[in-house]
This record gives sequence, C-alpha cells and structure tokens, in this order.
Amino acid sequence: MNKGVGINEANHTLTPQLKVTGGRKLSGEVRISGAKNSALVLMAASLLTDDDINLRNVPPLTDIACMSNILLSLGAKLDHRVDNLSINSSNLNNSSPPYELVNSLRASFFCIGSLLARMGIAQVPLPGGCRIGTRPVAEHIRGLHALGAKIEIEHGLVSAVITSPQHRLRGTNIQLRCPSVGATETILMAAVLAEGETVIQNAAREPEVTDLIGLLTAMGANIHGTGTSTIKVIGVRRLHGADYSVIPDRIEAGTFLLAAGITKSTLRIAPFIPEHLTAVIDKLQEAGCILKQDGIGVIIQANELKSVSFTTQPFPGFPTDLQAPFMSMLTMAKGASLITEKIYENRLQHVPELQRMGASIVLHKDTALIKGVSKLSAAPVTASDLRASAALVLASLVADGTTYIRGLYHLDRGYAFMEKKLRSLGAYIDRLNP
Repeated sequence: MNKGVGINEANHTLTPQLKVTGGRKLSGEVRISGAKNSALVLMAASLLTDDDINLRNVPPLTDIACMSNILLSLGAKLDHRVDNLSINSSNLNNSSPPYELVNSLRASFFCIGSLLARMGIAQVPLPGGCRIGTRPVAEHIRGLHALGAKIEIEHGLVSAVITSPQHRLRGTNIQLRCPSVGATETILMAAVLAEGETVIQNAAREPEVTDLIGLLTAMGANIHGTGTSTIKVIGVRRLHGADYSVIPDRIEAGTFLLAAGITKSTLRIAPFIPEHLTAVIDKLQEAGCILKQDGIGVIIQANELKSVSFTTQPFPGFPTDLQAPFMSMLTMAKGASLITEKIYENRLQHVPELQRMGASIVLHKDTALIKGVSKLSAAPVTASDLRASAALVLASLVADGTTYIRGLYHLDRGYAFMEKKLRSLGAYIDRLNP
C-alpha cells in the first residue's frame, strides 16, 4: 500500500497542479484584482488612438499577457509595471493579428472593431478560448456590416474593409438579436469613429460594457445610454489618450464570497461594487449568508447553508461565470437545489468532477439537480474551463483529505494569485510545478 501511495504522489507531480487539503475555515481580508473581461476589451480599445492609454488595476493573468502579445504584433508599444499598463498605438503597422495568438484568446477578436475604425481594414482569425459552447461572432460581423464594412470569411479568417470614399464607417441603427457582450463592445469600438449616429438596440448591460464606455468617453467619444439596452453613439473624427482604472473583477469577488459560503467562514472582500453582483448577493442571502457593506468592501458571514435555485441570464440576471462556483457551494447546502444554464450549452462539464468528490448531482439537459451532502472527499480532478477550475478549488477547500487539481492553465487565465490569496486566508493550498 505504501508503495502505491508513493507512485500516486510521483504521478501527481508530472503536470502543474494545485494540492489542497480541505477542512480549514477561512478568515481575514482578500483584495480583488481588476476585471479580466474588462481589461482585455480596454486594451483592444487602445488601438483607436495615436495617443498614450494608461490603464490602472490591470490583473497579472495569462490572458492579459496573450492580449499584450497581440497588440505588440500589430505594432503597438507596451510598458507594463505591476498593475499599470501603458499602450501607445501610434505606429500600427499590421491589421492582421497572428492565428496562433488569437486562437487561444476569444477576447482578441474584439480588436476587429478598433482596427477597422482606425486603419480601414482588419483581418482577424475566428477566436478560440474556453470550450464551453458555440460562442458565435455572427452578431459582431452583422453589426460591422451594418456600419458599412465589406466582410468576407474564408479559411477561418474574417476580413473587413471600409469601402466608402470617406474611408469611414457610417452610423446606423443596429438591433442585436441577443444582448451579446462581445458584439456590443465590438460595435461600440467601431462606431465611435464612424460618421454620424449609431444606435445599438438590445445592447448588453454588463458592467464590462459600462467600463468600456467609460474609457471611450474619457478618450473623447460621444456615447449616451450607459447601462441601458439602447446605446447611442455620435461618431467623432479623433480620439485622444486617457488614464483609466479597470473596475474590480466581479467574478473573482463572487468566487471569494462563495469560498466563505462553502467553508462557513467570515471574510472581508474589497474592493467590491454590490450593483455588479445583485443577483448573486440575493441568492447568497437566500442560502443563509449574511452580507454587510463595509466601506469599499463587503463582509460575508456564512454558517449553515440552505438550498437555492436559479437560472443563468444576461446581466442583471445571475451570471453564467459564477454558475459552477455556486454549484460547488450548493453541494454542501441542506436540501435540493436546481441550477439551469441558459447561456452556454457546454458549461456543465464540472459536474462529473464534483461527482468524483462525492457530490450528489443529477443532470438533465441544461439543468442540474444538486442534493446537499454531509461531506465531500478528496480526489484527483481536472478543470475543463476557467470557471470550472474555480469550482473545483472551492470544493477542495471542504473535502476530506488532499485534492489534486489539474488544468491550471484555465485557472491562470482568470484568477490572479488565487492560491496565494487563499493561503493568506488560512487555506492549505500549494502549487506543484514539475
């Protein structure tokens, strides 16, 4: 038996992974990093001006590094110091980012709007990213076409060009078929330099869209309807530089709220914007957690958990990015909970891994029935995507024994120093690198 344990320990070190020994309560304060999904789009927006864009509160993530490499490939100059990122795009010399970079980062496709508006032409490969479902870019392309771009798609490459004699896109009314965050952001970045007025109807209302509008406005754009489903953009000839701070990451904040919930702990989480997580806060309170605003932060106190049910929806509904971590917490709640995933069809891949740890979950199409159990047990598990990785970390915090989590490249795309932050709160967690 001892020899078998030794072999298992050796196998565990063949790939990078987290080693988590569960059963510890957490306490203290955790600082939330800047929002990944916001920072990536703000970086794309920096291509719209010759002047310097200085972004503060940029999280140190692999996705940020990938987008940095994409901007460098286009001719931009970057200066990254701690969480400050300065970008100068005055010498853009390429309108076609390389496939090998774009394929690994879905948000890189959003550069097409900025490149088209700035250079009059863009060739961007169809995007990659997490394999959580068919996240089409049809709405992005339809919006750019409505603005007057000629679009061709061939061999996985989207080519867009402005054909008007004025070499500018022209404003128009665009009705999105669904409130796509990416399409809203892409059209916004294209429309700010277009001639005339653009109205985007059924626009996404997510905080990351509002943050993009904040930067574009600071750069001199003329935009109305922030935070609503109808956004009006009056095009300008030129945008200038700006100094701008990225909003706190609401998904990271929500993940640590759930870490407090599943471990029945008390934590202070800051900075925190409650309006960005209203639906999640409501469900945490329904589950028995107590939340109190504390300056720029929030204090969460969790004890016995009760079952709750929800369906993922576009903002201000329950965010799909917190569906998997919330499911982990509900595996330890009393009673039966129902979670229905309506955003991405493949975003329940974490269920089999949670079942390996002893969770009682029954899947039927896009709905999961979770029956709370008295305990979870450690097991070797593998993350299938970014938010699934967070779900497995949360489950491991309460599991009996030591859990080994693989697929850390997913985790590192969206959580900065997660194991370090959890260690500071009292968790037994280490990263093993070969």
